[in-house]
Amino acid sequence: MSILLDSDVVIEVLRARDSGILDQWTLVVHRSANLLVSPVTVAEVWAGALPAEHTAISRFFALVPCVPLDQETGRAAGDFLRQFSRSHGLKIADALIAATATRHKAALWTRNRKHYPMTSLVFHT
Repeated sequence: MSILLDSDVVIEVLRARDSGILDQWTLVVHRSANLLVSPVTVAEVWAGALPAEHTAISRFFALVPCVPLDQETGRAAGDFLRQFSRSHGLKIADALIAATATRHKAALWTRNRKHYPMTSLVFHT
């Protein structure tokens, strides 16, 4: 199964602050898992990037494929928003990431599972 990386995981890998995440990262990379990112994750990472991190971020995203957002993903995100925005405070960025994971049959690797109340979503453990 593919693994879609959420922004928080990418940031932790790039900044190397969390040994638990880094240990998991090493295992995933050694297993040659099919890693993916969403354009939303790319935008979120770049939005918070420090100038000293630009080279590392560019290298990271050069190695991890970014799956495109299309009409079906947008529709799925809209369905998630309709279902969960009021009850769970779901935001459009997380809805798009969840829809991308679901559409590409990828497990979502995130540290913020509470942001993703969808029962159809599979999480990377």
